[in-house]
Amino acid sequence: MRRLQGDLAVGLPIVLRHDGAAVLVALVESLTQARYSAMTDLGTPELVVTRRRAVALGAQPPGQGDTLRFRLPPGADLGWVAAVAGRSGPQDGDLGGGLPILQTGSALHRAMLDIAKSIHVLPAALAVPLSVETEAVIADLGLSTMPLARVLPALEEARSQTCVSSAQLPMDVSSSGHVHVFRPDAGGPDHYAIEVGTPDLSGPVLVRLHSACFTGDVLGSLKCDCGPQLRAAMAAMAEAGGGVLIYLNQEGRGIGLANKMRAYALQDAGLDTVEANHWLGFEDDQRDFRIGAQILGRMGIDRVRLMTNNPAKMASLSALGVTVVDRVPLRVGKTAQNAHYLATKAAKSGHLL
Repeated sequence: MRRLQGDLAVGLPIVLRHDGAAVLVALVESLTQARYSAMTDLGTPELVVTRRRAVALGAQPPGQGDTLRFRLPPGADLGWVAAVAGRSGPQDGDLGGGLPILQTGSALHRAMLDIAKSIHVLPAALAVPLSVETEAVIADLGLSTMPLARVLPALEEARSQTCVSSAQLPMDVSSSGHVHVFRPDAGGPDHYAIEVGTPDLSGPVLVRLHSACFTGDVLGSLKCDCGPQLRAAMAAMAEAGGGVLIYLNQEGRGIGLANKMRAYALQDAGLDTVEANHWLGFEDDQRDFRIGAQILGRMGIDRVRLMTNNPAKMASLSALGVTVVDRVPLRVGKTAQNAHYLATKAAKSGHLL
């Protein structure tokens, strides 16, 4: 799977197989003109997008399915495909009326977008069904190939974590600290469990699941409350004698830093944070809290006092076997620049602010 993800990230097509059929797949974000021309020469390509993206464009999608597809219209160039995929701003919101009839995508099409999301690029793919003849044409190119039956388990394996290293770390908030680095068994970004002070892991443990925010945690961004939440959580843990911060590398609610910057540009153009995610083809929140629950399990923690304003985190952990004894509010970091962002989180995502 890591090879497939790497190839797609740098613009190389891959071949996915299912039920005796083969499909040549490339991600729109990394697709070059030369490869676009080569793919369209092999057959009639389809563009695969999410329902969120189609609705944002003003299209009328079919009644079911969160993955949609349509054949490219005659004369469609790479610029048009890129605009439909969301690489430009909301000025392209009238493209939906010019789209061909959308059809519900299959499990194979959904897998294409799941792979795209896993490497934090726009969830839009170009797919060309291959015939026996066209398969023979590309046979000597050495393209990565995988059956659908292996794709989904491989993506699921990325949620399985193993602790690969640990060390003591004195910090500003507490001279007693410990950092554990967890790595996905299938490779990918590490996640961290940080013991602040000397928590009693038999529980209930004061815990925060904190998603990485480079702009807030490192740069001190005023557009969000992430940095203040991180520092306030660690200070509260130190004052309480101990706690565990699970630092999940799921930037931008799981869409990655590049897409987060796209979302910020869309917000500057007038969209709110949820609308910006939808414009790019993502859900309100793409984070996977199963990773946090598994890390807690690896540490032997099954009862927590959860520091959060987000009921979805509580529900996710509870559904995954972690008992949330109580919720500890974390209302800090409101600024003039993030007031609308926080109001949107409360109104559309149910945050308790």
